[in-house]
Amino acid sequence: MKKERLKFSHVILLLAISAALAILAGCSGNAKEAEPAVPVQIVQVERTTLQQKVTADAVLFPIAQSAIVPKISAPVKTFLVNRGSHVRKGQLLAVLENRDLAAAAQENKGAYTQAEAAYETTTAADLPQEMQKAQLDTQAAKQALDAQQKIFDSRQELVRQGALPRKELDQSAVDLTNARNLYELAKRHLDSLNAIGAQQTLKSAKGNLESAQGKFQGAAAQLGYSEIKSPINGVITDRTLYPGEMASTGIPLLTIMDISQIVARAHIPQAEAVLLKMGDNATIAASGTDQPINAKVVLVSPALDPNSTTVEVWVQGKNPHEVLRPGTSAQLSMVARTLPDALAIPSAALLTGQDGTTSVMVAGSDGKAHQHPVKVGIRDGDRIQIVEGLQAGEKIVGTGAYGLPDNSPITTAEAKPDDKNQPEGSSQKE
Repeated sequence: MKKERLKFSHVILLLAISAALAILAGCSGNAKEAEPAVPVQIVQVERTTLQQKVTADAVLFPIAQSAIVPKISAPVKTFLVNRGSHVRKGQLLAVLENRDLAAAAQENKGAYTQAEAAYETTTAADLPQEMQKAQLDTQAAKQALDAQQKIFDSRQELVRQGALPRKELDQSAVDLTNARNLYELAKRHLDSLNAIGAQQTLKSAKGNLESAQGKFQGAAAQLGYSEIKSPINGVITDRTLYPGEMASTGIPLLTIMDISQIVARAHIPQAEAVLLKMGDNATIAASGTDQPINAKVVLVSPALDPNSTTVEVWVQGKNPHEVLRPGTSAQLSMVARTLPDALAIPSAALLTGQDGTTSVMVAGSDGKAHQHPVKVGIRDGDRIQIVEGLQAGEKIVGTGAYGLPDNSPITTAEAKPDDKNQPEGSSQKE
C-alpha cells in the first residue's frame, strides 16, 4: 500500500513538471512571435560626384611684400603716405634731406659736360699735332734721301768719266746712307703713330668722358636714393619714423604688402601631399569671410621639411575687399581627385568591425536587415564611396544600423527635416 502511494506521487510530480515545461515553451514561442521591429531610416545607394579632399590648417601671407630700406642715412624731409595708404609701383612715398647730394650732382654734371666737349674736339680733328709733325718729318727725310740719291748718281757718272776724284764719290755714298737711315726712322715713327698713337689718343679722350659720366651718374644715383619710391602695388602696413627723424641704412623705413591676392601656406603629411599637384582647386576659409574663397594650389614643395617631415603646400586665391589679413590662421580644403560617377552612401550607414572590416545593413524584401560586407573608397564630407559590395538603387539602413543584429525585423521611420545624412534623391521608405 505504501509502495503504491509513492508511485502515485511520482506520477503527479512528473505531470506537474511536464505541464510547467509546456507553459514555459508556450510563453517562449509567444515572445518570439511578438518580437518588435526596429524603426530605422532607409536610404538608397545612388550614383553621384564625389571629391577626395585634403584639409589642413594654414597661415596667410601676402602675394608680394617689400620692406623698403634706405640706401643712404639722412633725416626724413617729408612723408607722402601713412599706414593704410594704397600705393602704386613707382609712386613717391617719402623724401630724405638731399641738398648736399643735389649740389654734388650739379658739380659732376658740369665736369661731364666739359669731358664731352673735349672728346668731340679730339674726334673732330684730322690728326693730332704730334702726328702732323711726324708726317712732316717723314716727308722732309724722303726729300733729303731723293736729293742725296741724285748727287750720288751724278758723281758716280763723273768718276766713270774721270772728271771727279774717287773720294768725292765715297763721301756721297756715306751721305746717301745717312739720308736713307733718317728716312726709315721717320717713316717707322709715323707708322707707329698711325697704328697706335691715334687709337690711344681716342681711348684717352673716351676714358676721360666715361669717367666724368660715371661720376655724374653716381652723384645722380645718390640724389635719387633720397627719394623713396614704391617697388610694388600694395598698401602701407608699417611706417617706423616721423618727419625729421634720422633714416638709417639697414633699417626698414616703410613696409608695403600686396594683399589683392592671398597665399595660404600649410604643412601636410607626405602621404596626403602626393595626392596634390599644381592647379588643383581649393578653398580658403578664415575668420572675416562668410564663405570660403576659391583658390588654386600653386606650390607643392619637392622636398620634406627636415624638422617636421611634412610637405609645404601653397594655395593662392583672390582677396576681395582685402578682408583676409596676412598672419591670420585659415583652413584649407584642396581637391585631390574628382569621381564623377561614384556609388555613395551616407557615412552613418557604414559599420566598421573591430578587425577593420566594413559592412552595411541591407533592407531586404522580407522586412529584415541583412548585414552585407562592402569595400569603401574615398570619403567626401558625410558620404562614402562604395567600391565593391553594393549596386545602385539598393536600399540600406541609413540611420539606426549601429548595434542592430543581423536578420533583425525593421520598420521605416520618418526622416527628420534637418537630417544631414540623407542624400539628395534617396528613398526614405520601402
